[in-house]
Amino acid sequence: MADVSALPTFKLAGKIAIITGGASGIGEATARLFASNGAFVVIADIQDELGENVANSIGKQHCAYFHSDITDEQQVIALVDFTVKTYGRLDIMFSNAGIVSNSDQTVLDLNLTLFDKLFAINARGTAVCVKHAARAMVEQGIRGCIICTASAAASKGYSMHTDYIMSKHAVLGLVRSASKQLGAYGIRVNCVSPSAVVTPLLSKIGVSLPEDTKKMMNAYKGLSSLKGIELSVDHVAEAVLFLASDIDEISGCR
Repeated sequence: MADVSALPTFKLAGKIAIITGGASGIGEATARLFASNGAFVVIADIQDELGENVANSIGKQHCAYFHSDITDEQQVIALVDFTVKTYGRLDIMFSNAGIVSNSDQTVLDLNLTLFDKLFAINARGTAVCVKHAARAMVEQGIRGCIICTASAAASKGYSMHTDYIMSKHAVLGLVRSASKQLGAYGIRVNCVSPSAVVTPLLSKIGVSLPEDTKKMMNAYKGLSSLKGIELSVDHVAEAVLFLASDIDEISGCR
C-alpha cells in the first residue's frame, strides 16, 4: 500500500491572496478553503455586510474585507495597493466576481444596455483585476498565481444568455493571452470553468425554489460529463486551491 504521508498537500502557508466576489458562493467557499490552508485572504466585494460577516467568521487573523467594485479601475488599484501595503505582497489573485444574464435573450433580442453592464463586470472587470495583480507581482518579483472564473458554457455555447456566454468566452481569451505574456515573469495564469453551480447568483435570474434549482441544473446537465455529480461551490474551490498551490506548474489552463 502506498504511503499516503508521502503524498503532497496543497498548502498556502504565508501566501497573501485576493478573492473578488468573495462574500458569497464560489468566492466565499474559496476564501474559507484558502484560509484553512494557511493563506491570508483579502475578500473584495460590494456586498459589505456579507463580506464583513464572512471575514469575521473566518477570523481577522486569517482574513480581511475590502470594498471594491471591479467596474471601477481606481477601486481595483486601491484594493491591490491596500493588500500590498498592509500585508507586504500579493501572491494569488482569484478574479471571481461576476454576474449572470438578467434575461434569456438570444442574438435576435439582444439588449445592448444589459450587454454593456454585464461585460463591464465579467470581461472588463476581470481584465482590470488581472492587470493590476500582475503589475504588483512583477514589481515585487513575485512568482505569483492569477486565477479567473470562466464557464463551461463559454466553450460550448448555449441556446440563450448570449451576453453571459460571450463575456465568459472573453475571459478565456484573457487567460490564454495573459498566461503567455506573464510566463516570462514566472506568473501562472489559469481559469476554472464550472458548469451550473448552485450559488446566490441563481436568485438573480429567478431561481430560488428547490424545483427551480433542479430545473436549472437539468438544463445545464449537458455541460457536465460526470454522471451523478452535481457541481458545488466546494468542488470549484478545491480546483482553485490546486491551481494556486506551489506544487502546481500549470499555466494557461482553461
